[in-house]
Amino acid sequence: MLTRIISGAVGVGLMIVVFIFHDTFVLPFAVAVMIAVMLFELLRAVKLEKCFPIYFAVELCGMFMPFIRNQGYNWRYVIEQSSDYESGVNYIGAEALSFFVTLAAVLVILITWMKKHNELRYEQIFFAIAVTILVPQAMSTMVRIDRTYGLFFLILALCGAWIADTGAYFTGVAFGKHKLCPEISPKKTIEGFVGGIVTTGIVFTAAVSIHDGSFAPGAFIIGAVCAVIGTVGDLSASMVKRQIGFKDYGKIMPGHGGLMDRFDSVLFVLPTFYAFNVIFDLMECGII
Repeated sequence: MLTRIISGAVGVGLMIVVFIFHDTFVLPFAVAVMIAVMLFELLRAVKLEKCFPIYFAVELCGMFMPFIRNQGYNWRYVIEQSSDYESGVNYIGAEALSFFVTLAAVLVILITWMKKHNELRYEQIFFAIAVTILVPQAMSTMVRIDRTYGLFFLILALCGAWIADTGAYFTGVAFGKHKLCPEISPKKTIEGFVGGIVTTGIVFTAAVSIHDGSFAPGAFIIGAVCAVIGTVGDLSASMVKRQIGFKDYGKIMPGHGGLMDRFDSVLFVLPTFYAFNVIFDLMECGII
């Protein structure tokens, strides 16, 4: 337990440092490091960490993504300040670059598979392609949220997953009787699941209302949906571990496991949170 507490405290301390310098290169750099570690843990899970063409292609794609997203924001800011045609081309170029970097990594994976088709199984290949797309894009949403909506909403997005876990744990301990998915996660209960949803919705509503200075009922919906999506992500990652035979994805956080063990639900919550905010912005502008 002491090891778990110390490890968690170190992780929180590092996160606070990143939040302090969030408006500099520190945030995309930190996200790039997290993506690199998470991709390594996932590739190791399917025994691809020693297949160097695939490993390096996936890792480079992942580490580039937060910097591409950060540069895309910088270009957008330039566009908002100027009607310069070249600036508009640059902003579009950031989105195109994201696509082509991902495509290049996928092509390397497929070409390597063709060369080593007797050694590599299709399950490994399509798993590698899936994580190459999911992890960098999802985690880079941290940069998008911070640059678009600010640090408060970035912290809120991260809490969208972790508050649900906390609320589900305490509700489950107090009232849990019916198992949610006993074969995947024996400790999760239906009562805890509902408690996590309600807790996240309440915290979101209170936080946004205090931040904006007015009651924000829509925040409850966002919080509740994030709690559901986060649980799906958590269970999905747990299911992969059980089928592979892993207890934890890694050991980088003693007592907690790997970064994938801590951020499995965050992978799904971040894009969901960002999408909801974009939709509400469009509604406020009368576009939808």
